[in-house]
Amino acid sequence: MIWNGWTPIVHGAVMATSGYLVLVLLLRITGPRTMSKMTPLDFVIAVTLGSAFGRTITAGTVSLVQVVWVLVLLVFLQWLLAWARARSARVRGLVDHPPVVLFEEGRPVERALRRHRLVEADLHEAARGAGHGSLEDIHTILLLREGSLGVITRDAIGDGSSVSRYAEGRSD
Repeated sequence: MIWNGWTPIVHGAVMATSGYLVLVLLLRITGPRTMSKMTPLDFVIAVTLGSAFGRTITAGTVSLVQVVWVLVLLVFLQWLLAWARARSARVRGLVDHPPVVLFEEGRPVERALRRHRLVEADLHEAARGAGHGSLEDIHTILLLREGSLGVITRDAIGDGSSVSRYAEGRSD
């Protein structure tokens, strides 16, 4: 119960070191997209990789080849889905949540706030986080697909083309 010999210790060290190096290499190869702000797609792969890696480190019957194969396969599946997402509006519609307008032209969008379980205090927090003392200078606050709140000021809205398609429930 307390000591099973050196074999499990060495096996765990080899698996952890090798798995860690493979993950670093895979994340380096796949580029910065894998390490960007987490979208639901990114969250799923991070949790899956962490779970698979964690279980294989301590499993005495898992081979190094099996660990590397699982990690490579998971990263490849994430890359494949990201590749398909970049090329297909249908795939984007399945995996991405479009931005949601929460505040526009001086007014909170109550229906959107309720639907996403947010309150007006969250809008004020987003404004403060963007360096504004009130909502007066804010044109739009969006709930972005990775879950953060994006703030666009009145002087930065321009023609609004990045926002208008999501206003009033419209999206691609």
